[in-house]
Amino acid sequence: MEAMIWNLVSRFETGALTRRELVQGLAMLAAAGGASSTAQAQDAGIKGAKIDHVSIQVSDLPRSIAFYQTMFGLTVVSEDKPNEIVRLGTGKVLVSLHHKSPTGLVDHFAIGVEKFNKETVTRELKARGANPEDNLDAGFHIKDPEGISVQIVGA
Repeated sequence: MEAMIWNLVSRFETGALTRRELVQGLAMLAAAGGASSTAQAQDAGIKGAKIDHVSIQVSDLPRSIAFYQTMFGLTVVSEDKPNEIVRLGTGKVLVSLHHKSPTGLVDHFAIGVEKFNKETVTRELKARGANPEDNLDAGFHIKDPEGISVQIVGA
């Protein structure tokens, strides 16, 4: 519930929502009973537990790898050479670099979900009006209201 309120307020502060839309959104959250919505999400197997990783489109893969290694001490965790993707972290992937245009974009981020079951999560997301997809760039994901891919993985 707190995340939903924060999202509404943030969108209002950036001008993406009018004052009326903010008030309507907050009223709908209150009327829907945020606690029961949260309980439903937890029971349905869609409880976000953490940000899993961020994927960035880069122009120079070796330069970007060197930056994250030098600045943050990350090491290469895995590579997908045919698709020019390198995953960096400290035992677990934190940053995924993809040599792809346009560059300088976060093409997706991943939320780790406790007790992840793809079939259950797919069914629940569709029931909530989302359209889960699966592809090379963002894996199993949905789009947020701004069009950003939110990958869903096991926590």
